[in-house]
Amino acid sequence: MVIIKWYGHACFEIIDSKGRSIVIDPHDGRSIGIKPPKTQAHAVLITHEHFDHNAYQGILRSDGVVYSMKTGKFMVFEHEVLGLKSYHDKVRGKRRGEVVIYKVNVEGVRIVHLGDLGYIPSDDELKNLIPVDILMTPVGGTFTIDAKEALQLSDKLSPKVIIPMHYWVEGINLPLLPLSEFLKLVTTRKIINLESNTWSVSVMDIPENVVVVFKLM
Repeated sequence: MVIIKWYGHACFEIIDSKGRSIVIDPHDGRSIGIKPPKTQAHAVLITHEHFDHNAYQGILRSDGVVYSMKTGKFMVFEHEVLGLKSYHDKVRGKRRGEVVIYKVNVEGVRIVHLGDLGYIPSDDELKNLIPVDILMTPVGGTFTIDAKEALQLSDKLSPKVIIPMHYWVEGINLPLLPLSEFLKLVTTRKIINLESNTWSVSVMDIPENVVVVFKLM
């Protein structure tokens, strides 16, 4: 069983069956106007070095390890990770720099976190990410792809589950669009609204063709 927790913005925690925590793109809360993540991570993956994605100091265990913008294949514990270089904008990083997309295979559950992806990559760029079970995609626009582009990209990757992220929530002080702008465009997937920021899934029971919406706690 894999546990996924959302701490707002682009920050997710993935906990394996041994209780080991992998956190992706931690923020410090205060800087963006929401609560900080409360956990102790064994490993942290950072998609890019912007302040709202790289605040690992408050959550990393003393024996933890940080991987910042690491590309290629590598192992986190026994879990295979692929880091794929991409861009924060539509002009190959000239405005906002590079980002790294991470694909994390935790106990057979293949999770792709797009970071602050700012454009729709080509099929050739995306081919190494496929197949995808769970896609964590920004939908809030301004700094990343927007709701419409997120769905276009999802069509290319064909994930079983879409988890929207990096959108406006109450308190956040960034000019992002709300989740509703994305959800109103979803016509071919079932929307599952969770009552908490935590979701458990295993390779044997991944739902098909759904959008899973976490509740920020």
